[in-house]
Amino acid sequence: MILERGSSYDSLVRSFRWSIPPHFNIAVACVDRRAETEPDRPALIRQDDGRQTVVTYGELRRESDRLAHALRARGIERGSRLAVFLPQSVETVVAHLAAYKLGAVVVPLAALFGPDALRVRVAASGVEAAVTDSAGAAKLAALGDDARTLRTVISVDGPDGSVEGWREALAPHRDRFVPVATGPDDPALMIFTSGTTGPPKGALHGHRVLAGHLPGFAFTHDFAEGADARFWTPSDWAWAGGLLNALLPSLYFGIAVVFGPFRRFDPEEAFALMAETGVTSAFLPPTAIKMMRAVARPRERFALRLRTVGSAGERLGGDAYEWGREALGLAINEFYGQTECNYVLGASAALGVSRAGAIGKPVPGHTVAVIDVGGRPLPAGEQGEIAVRRPDPAMFLGYLDQPAATAEKFIGDWMRTGDKAVTDADGYVHFVGRDDDIITSAGYRIGPSEIEDCLAAHPAVHLAAAVGKPDPLRTEIVKAYVALRPGQVPTEALATDIRAFVRERLSAAEYPREIAFVDEIPLTTSGKVIRRGFREAAAREAGSTEEN
Repeated sequence: MILERGSSYDSLVRSFRWSIPPHFNIAVACVDRRAETEPDRPALIRQDDGRQTVVTYGELRRESDRLAHALRARGIERGSRLAVFLPQSVETVVAHLAAYKLGAVVVPLAALFGPDALRVRVAASGVEAAVTDSAGAAKLAALGDDARTLRTVISVDGPDGSVEGWREALAPHRDRFVPVATGPDDPALMIFTSGTTGPPKGALHGHRVLAGHLPGFAFTHDFAEGADARFWTPSDWAWAGGLLNALLPSLYFGIAVVFGPFRRFDPEEAFALMAETGVTSAFLPPTAIKMMRAVARPRERFALRLRTVGSAGERLGGDAYEWGREALGLAINEFYGQTECNYVLGASAALGVSRAGAIGKPVPGHTVAVIDVGGRPLPAGEQGEIAVRRPDPAMFLGYLDQPAATAEKFIGDWMRTGDKAVTDADGYVHFVGRDDDIITSAGYRIGPSEIEDCLAAHPAVHLAAAVGKPDPLRTEIVKAYVALRPGQVPTEALATDIRAFVRERLSAAEYPREIAFVDEIPLTTSGKVIRRGFREAAAREAGSTEEN
């Protein structure tokens, strides 16, 4: 289960074997086992305006035991669904641990979710209890009948009417809690897909999902471990990336997790936080990296101790990769996965597995290939769909109440991702784009990610989305929606300059023939560009043009 440092990538692939015990519980594996021998070891470090608060493994075990008792007293048991609706905080971690100890299923909800996103997830999952704050409690109360299964709401901000207070709920409980004996396949976590191409679906994971992520974490973070190690991510712990790529593996390996107050991402503050807390490893979505590129001379201005940076969620791109080498002095290890099966492809600069523009190779322990429509692995150079072979401990148990959708996810033993890619002669996988995001123009099949990366490299561009706009001559043309950096003025001259910039760097087939300036580019909670609205707008615009 643990990926030990090896002499080479090939030797690790040959020698690795899964060994997950028959009784496996995420809370015990991440916290309780270490609390037995190192109760005073730092587990969480909160940084707020220069002040640090340290929470130890012993404290996490004690508080999660207390909450587990409190939840059990309120009818939460094995199989019950507990919503955790909080930003990064100590209480978020405690709530996760308590649910796992009970054998309950955690339904993480991002703090930024609005009523529509909440309604879908709360109604579909049938949550019976929620741990949240006053703002979250108000949002949940507004759901009405869509939250009819929700009986208990505990707020970290204190009691308010029918909402119970965190301190008051935990106050009567002081005894140790004996975790339920869970197996690797017992449900532990329900994470909803981001819904970029359709309604979100609840992907149900067993306790083995933690084990499935450990090799990828070790692979992309140079087998990080040790009392001086510190990990940070700006990603919400409600997202698979923040939770399974960062928080839980870090706790498992004894790495203290740093977090700050919940507020809008600021690249200057991000560098300052990492410097002040001595962060040694970070998980940074490509969107965050693109924003951090605007900070000049970060190694000169900030006393960084970074050893590794991992990135996933969208394609990183060659420009961001080179920026990491120049500005941070390290190779950013890109990796890949989905909510349904995560952390299966990756780079490891420490092992020499690193290439600009590629999302890496299969992480030892996972079998990944680029397949054709019949489920057959394709040779190097041919575009197909990324697929993961089952069984795989990182793979979901299935979609909640959607057996047909679960079955459609597979062709034989291959779990289909819907992501198009090409494998090169050296075995590196190069991401092209989502199947439904692919742009077909004058016979070319164009992935939007490369265009968006190129657009973001223009000095005036903050973020961009590239979609296909229906065109009678070319089938589709590339249209780009561009959000500019502060101080930049949208003009036709600037649009012309951006078009030329992309054409020179990519090709005449890929540059955006049309550019529309927008105030912002909507993102999922995982930092992925939501293209659906732009595709629909481009289609409406094309239809209107044809009518006229």
